[in-house]
Amino acid sequence: MRSFFTTLLNFCLVALFRRLLIAITMANFTLIFFLSTNVASAESISVKQFIAKASFQNDYVFQFYKNRNYKLFWLGNTGDNSARLNAFTFALTDAPMHGLPSSKFSSKSLLSEISNVNSNEELGYLDVKLTLVFVKYASVMVNGILKPKKIDKKIERANSFNENFDFLSELQQSDPFGFFKNLFPPSPEYKRLMKEKHRLEKLLASGGWGPLITANKLLVGEQGGDVVLLRNRLISMGYLSSTYSSFYDQPLVKAVKDFQSDNGISSDGSANQSTLNLINVSVEERLKSVLVAMERERWSRTPQNNRHVVVNLTDFTAKIVDSGTVTFETKAIIGFDDLNRRSPEFSDILEFMVVNPSWYVPRSIAVQEYLPMLKVNSNAVSFLELRDNNGNIIQPGDVDFSNFDQETFPYSMRQPPGVSNALGLVKFMFPNKNNIYLHDTPSKSLFELDVRAFSHGCIRLSDPFGFAYALLAVQSEDPISLFHFALGANKELKIELKKPIPIHLIYRTAITKAGGGLQFRKDIYGRDTKIWDALQAEGVVLGSVTG
Repeated sequence: MRSFFTTLLNFCLVALFRRLLIAITMANFTLIFFLSTNVASAESISVKQFIAKASFQNDYVFQFYKNRNYKLFWLGNTGDNSARLNAFTFALTDAPMHGLPSSKFSSKSLLSEISNVNSNEELGYLDVKLTLVFVKYASVMVNGILKPKKIDKKIERANSFNENFDFLSELQQSDPFGFFKNLFPPSPEYKRLMKEKHRLEKLLASGGWGPLITANKLLVGEQGGDVVLLRNRLISMGYLSSTYSSFYDQPLVKAVKDFQSDNGISSDGSANQSTLNLINVSVEERLKSVLVAMERERWSRTPQNNRHVVVNLTDFTAKIVDSGTVTFETKAIIGFDDLNRRSPEFSDILEFMVVNPSWYVPRSIAVQEYLPMLKVNSNAVSFLELRDNNGNIIQPGDVDFSNFDQETFPYSMRQPPGVSNALGLVKFMFPNKNNIYLHDTPSKSLFELDVRAFSHGCIRLSDPFGFAYALLAVQSEDPISLFHFALGANKELKIELKKPIPIHLIYRTAITKAGGGLQFRKDIYGRDTKIWDALQAEGVVLGSVTG
């Protein structure tokens, strides 16, 4: 109960502080408004000249002011200008909440400059400066701080607005406060990430989760100082109620299980080395993951209210989501952690499935993996058909493979349909330049592992039949019979989805829980590390909340 009232009090204090900040800021704007009118009016010829000169450095901004006859946009003696300036400054005040670099988006420094305007030149220059900062801010909020492809070529995220989107005209025609509110990513995930960011920042300010655990492992029933350290860190993380017990008892076992589940590892309740290593991860590292996840949300502003498929590469899962609710989930295997095999990130449209598929071996696999084997033994890949450029089947025993290298190898390879086919009995297609798809596999044992990165890039599903039934359920009263009728034909058949659905291959190491709290996953490809390093280079810092 005390915790509830403490939380309520903190919430009220934060709300009171924000209201006070708003009141102070509004008072500043009133002062600024009168100061600016004393310098010159928006119609002043000299001000227009300085605006034209200052904006010439940016074609987009110059054209915008030209279309306005070089009138002030933020400053001066008009109510529209004042309203825009108000809304923009409030937005900049909240910039740190979004994980943006305060060095580039500071309301305090801009307010200081406005209050010290002493000439028409300074007025024109500052109005243009506000515009340039605004364009940068709006672009960052909508498109992200970074360009995904520059971080990693396999992050193929198309921003929802291009760089030439006319933010200025939109703001000019809109309610300013509504405009800035609509810049934020609309997803519930983004809002929850902001909340968790604030929570972690408060923890960081108070010292984190406590001392590190030095033991290599701890056993159920064990007693001692390391058990107390384990208990205290889990209490700080919210997995356990406060207690003075020094025993590794059943409540502690449950807390460890919950922690393991939230971190994507086997939930057996044992504090082994891998579990303790994760428990010892600092608040700072978790906060970095949250900031990276927020940046990723800014990259992925695709509507997700309707049915869609999500494959989170770090989570090794594939899910069907209907109106925000997961209606089907299965384990997945992703690309091996190798430069050429890592699964890419992108969004596309799932259009059809192929039952009893053939496997047409990608040339990279044929020449890099199978050709060396054929040079040793011409029958090494007897499960594959060897075909020439005319489609004729070639007998491997008739070929001297030592005559070929990766460039000159003249054959293609195909594995006919069957239970031993590398794609299993069904594949799910969303045609794309990466040649990535979801599919069945005869190698089922790998799904029992926590880390499942073994493919050449495509996504293998543990329960492909269940996935097929769920997809077909919206177009058939008996999806199971429909699927098995095609399966029983023992030949390659296509089943079209009458209503193709979006599919998103994502990469999230920090994922919020709808009821509060976070789940974390391993940065399997090191992509989030590269993103954080790039964010730091742009001025993003780990913040902390005091009080």
